[in-house]
Amino acid sequence: MKVNGYAATAEKSKLTPYTYELGPLGAEDVDIKVSYCGICHSDLSMINNEWGMSQYPFVPGHEIIGEVLAIGDAVKNLKVGDQVGLGWMSSSCMSCEQCMDGSHHLCGSSEATIVGRNGGFADKVRGHWSWVIPLPEGIDMSKAGPLLCGGITVFNPIILAGVKPIDKVGVIGIGGLGHMAIKFLKHWGCEVVAFSSNPNKKQDILNMGANKVINSRAPEELESIAGQLNFILNTTNVSLDWNSYLMTLAPKGRFHTVGAVLEPMAIPAFSLIMGEKSVGGSPIGSPALTKTMLDFCVRHEIYPQVEEFSMSDVNEAIAHLEEGKARYRIVLKN
Repeated sequence: MKVNGYAATAEKSKLTPYTYELGPLGAEDVDIKVSYCGICHSDLSMINNEWGMSQYPFVPGHEIIGEVLAIGDAVKNLKVGDQVGLGWMSSSCMSCEQCMDGSHHLCGSSEATIVGRNGGFADKVRGHWSWVIPLPEGIDMSKAGPLLCGGITVFNPIILAGVKPIDKVGVIGIGGLGHMAIKFLKHWGCEVVAFSSNPNKKQDILNMGANKVINSRAPEELESIAGQLNFILNTTNVSLDWNSYLMTLAPKGRFHTVGAVLEPMAIPAFSLIMGEKSVGGSPIGSPALTKTMLDFCVRHEIYPQVEEFSMSDVNEAIAHLEEGKARYRIVLKN
């Protein structure tokens, strides 16, 4: 099957039209006609080869919403015409301990949608049936794409940490990931404290559902909530004064990062020991949890705030993201 997409031909290059063949449809494969595809910061990192694993020509895109075009003979629970989503992962082995335990996203031989293969900045994409997620009835397809990566990335930690509705929680970095985290935690029933370095976003952040906004560059504001937070979710990918945030945790509080901070994180041992605090991290979530998250989103009308561009304007959209102007996620429409 012929695919028309947009590819980077080298590190940091502009995307140009690119046509390629998907090859024969495997027994467990699903071909998807792409309707929408979100732009994630991970796409930008892969275009620029920041993680050292990009292969060119490279077609980004892993927040895909579309319609099933074709299915292999062994595909389960899907049929042609179904509305579906495909996120960061496109397959897992379905036989290892992690897959058999329901933690498909931790499979050691999983295949990412844009690593070593072509993603969703195209008119078609292929994935394994287990990672092609049926969309719940009533979902807004034009806004659902970012939920398949950014959304599940911040939803999974809420489950892992056992966050309760009575908890007081913090979110560091109110961008593409952080603004979705606020919305989830608000509807979870939590009191939400947002940490932001941009005072111009304060009213936006309060409108998202945060109860309080802390200027992360003001030490006195951080000190004002010392020992109060049960859970903190870090969505930034830059090094910060981590100990300042650990000091805002209550005893037995949990600090969780989903931001891909490339430098080692300096965590003083006594900041953890004295309050029985813990630090963790996670990638996305399993297909089953992704389905649960989408149902939760439809039930509470939780969607990312998006800006829509035409797929043909992909370079303009990427520049908009690079310049820090996105409010707060970008979606490409075919």
